[in-house]
Amino acid sequence: MSGVSVLKLQRIGISFQNFFLLCKPRVTALIVFTAMIGMFLATPHIVPLGLLLAATAGIAMASGAAAAFNCLIEQKIDADMARTRGRPLPTGQVTSMQTGVFATVVGGTGLAILYFYVNPLTMWLTLATFVGYAVIYTVFLKPATPLNIVIGGASGAMPPILGWAAVNNVVSPESMILFLIIFAWTPPHFWALALYRTKEYAKVGMPMLPVTHGEEFTRLHILLYTIILVAVTLMPYAIRMSGLIYLGSAIILNAGFMAYAIGLYRKYSDELARRTFRYSILYLTLLFAALLVDHYLPIFV
Repeated sequence: MSGVSVLKLQRIGISFQNFFLLCKPRVTALIVFTAMIGMFLATPHIVPLGLLLAATAGIAMASGAAAAFNCLIEQKIDADMARTRGRPLPTGQVTSMQTGVFATVVGGTGLAILYFYVNPLTMWLTLATFVGYAVIYTVFLKPATPLNIVIGGASGAMPPILGWAAVNNVVSPESMILFLIIFAWTPPHFWALALYRTKEYAKVGMPMLPVTHGEEFTRLHILLYTIILVAVTLMPYAIRMSGLIYLGSAIILNAGFMAYAIGLYRKYSDELARRTFRYSILYLTLLFAALLVDHYLPIFV
């Protein structure tokens, strides 16, 4: 292979990586994971492979497109924050036009897959989620109110409903409980991040709770929302949606989250806030994994 060909392949690889990063892959991965759990819990059987692949691809593409639009709208803010200044738009690796076209094509393709290969309900719910995050949250809520993450958290909590609708073509009470778990999880998860990034948010004029109401107020609300989260996570067992495997896992995981929330409330440090943020991601992943194990283990045992 000639040197010119190798160079072209390297440029293609770099371009692909930049567009991939616009989709916020770690966030998208968690969204897709919780959507898949919603699919599996929606049926006592195995989800048909074709449906699983189509729904996963469609939801992933719509989520990635919403993230890219978020990057497009917030590129000036991202350039001023240490956490985000290395993203492709602030660094000039991609242009605003390229990002807009990419997000439109990827998002449109994802919605088309959901409409034609899954069902129209899932497509419309996904479109509403897309608009809720990329427009209502990013454009209106985030720069306007310290409750942005509470109200806007509804969009981030939608994936299990999307997964459930993909399989059963309905929005059920069980899927709403999964929604409530993520909805209650989002504020303590994000406020832990906001605590040790307070100066950055203040610098760009973003009214996050620690900026507008101070550290102590935010720590109290992390604790209060964690208590709400603990109560909500017991609902799957209370309605017999899950069994003892999930209940035991939820109790252990909730004990860990409460320990972090109480620790932050009693004595704050940036390092503890970082550890709380990292634990919150592990917490949600393991909690939904426990739901999956609890759902299928009796079938295979």
